[in-house]
Amino acid sequence: MKTEFHFQVRWGDTDAAGIVYYPNFYKWMDDATHAYLAAIGYPSSELFEKQKIGVPLLEANCIFKRPLLFEDQVVVKSYVEELHNKVFKIKHVFVRGDQVVAEGYGVRAWTSFKEEKPKAQPIPDYIREKMLPQVEAVEG
Repeated sequence: MKTEFHFQVRWGDTDAAGIVYYPNFYKWMDDATHAYLAAIGYPSSELFEKQKIGVPLLEANCIFKRPLLFEDQVVVKSYVEELHNKVFKIKHVFVRGDQVVAEGYGVRAWTSFKEEKPKAQPIPDYIREKMLPQVEAVEG
């Protein structure tokens, strides 16, 4: 499943040159990931509250192609690119108008916080089914 997360660049997102400060892309990828989970029917807040499940970030990367500026309207298109037993890789494509301005990803672990020490858990089949339309399952 592909989702879209929309936002407008705020003044505080930019540096002295008026260009978006790069760490904001990582914040927006995090926001887009949580929007993705909500869109497939499993908001992060409910997962944690009801099941003590979270999706901590293991790895992130972003490639910047064009600058974003104050008041730019942006769409982040997100989809699961890889799906493993306990881990998934979610791809994020930042689009302004018809231009791709950045591409990134986050690798996240399906993690139980029920015990004292967090522990990665297999992603349940009912969640995997929601993620699968855009990706073939990868074992491991």
